[in-house]
Amino acid sequence: MNEILTTEQIAPSTYRYRVYHPKLTQKCRAGQFVILRVHEGGERVPLTIVDADPVSGSVTLIFQAVGHSTRELAELQVGDRLLDLAGPLGQPTHIERYGTVCVLGGGYGTAPVLPIAQALCQAGNEMIGIIGARTRELVILEQELGAICSRLEVATDDGSYGHQGLVTAVLQGLWEEGVKLDFVLAVGPAPMMRAVSELTRERGLKTMVSLNPLMIDGTGMCGGCRVEVGGETKFACVDGPEFDGHLVNFDLLMQRQGTYRAEEREAGAWGLHCNLEAASQG
Repeated sequence: MNEILTTEQIAPSTYRYRVYHPKLTQKCRAGQFVILRVHEGGERVPLTIVDADPVSGSVTLIFQAVGHSTRELAELQVGDRLLDLAGPLGQPTHIERYGTVCVLGGGYGTAPVLPIAQALCQAGNEMIGIIGARTRELVILEQELGAICSRLEVATDDGSYGHQGLVTAVLQGLWEEGVKLDFVLAVGPAPMMRAVSELTRERGLKTMVSLNPLMIDGTGMCGGCRVEVGGETKFACVDGPEFDGHLVNFDLLMQRQGTYRAEEREAGAWGLHCNLEAASQG
């Protein structure tokens, strides 16, 4: 169990792993996630289940090596084992036939979008995709989403690929073309999800977002992932991670996401120092 079967770097600092865990493949559904630890004493890292294959007994996870723990994860090789892999956690995505669905992924947020888009497609929806990144080399899963979307648009901040600008501008462009949408799913940085939700609110268009607040135990016991939705406190790990984008208090979400920013920078600097020291001794 928990053996890493394959590793692949799909963009700078972004990796795709297949991990052997047959029990997970029998139970997980689109929108759910796992929490893993690399070693004893390591941080608990929540990651979306991007794919599950009952035949090989493996789940696919995509992550960015942006902090100390995820950089440790990125150093693992095929044949290594994760200490823990707990899941499936969270509520599965509610899947139904809406009609024409637009899914938007911002940066790494494209990874959680993929399994939900696949489930929505299988339910008979026409899929339109919009994915964004800062630059071309950071665009991920374009081919995979393109295979299920009748139309896929890419936006980059610097204009190095696709449309120059934000995914919201591309979404606005669809409406200007006369495209009628029945449902929107947006996953990415909180400012991006808020901007999408504000646009769709004006049109009364049902919009779901997948939130990524601070998370520790994944069972609702610690309260670290609490968010405000419709004026009520919810826990992303057990009530979500998906919520009505028109009801989320994004200001509070972003405030809480920055709570430990200084500590994260310190941990990252410490990990870099240790790696450099080990390299110099090697």
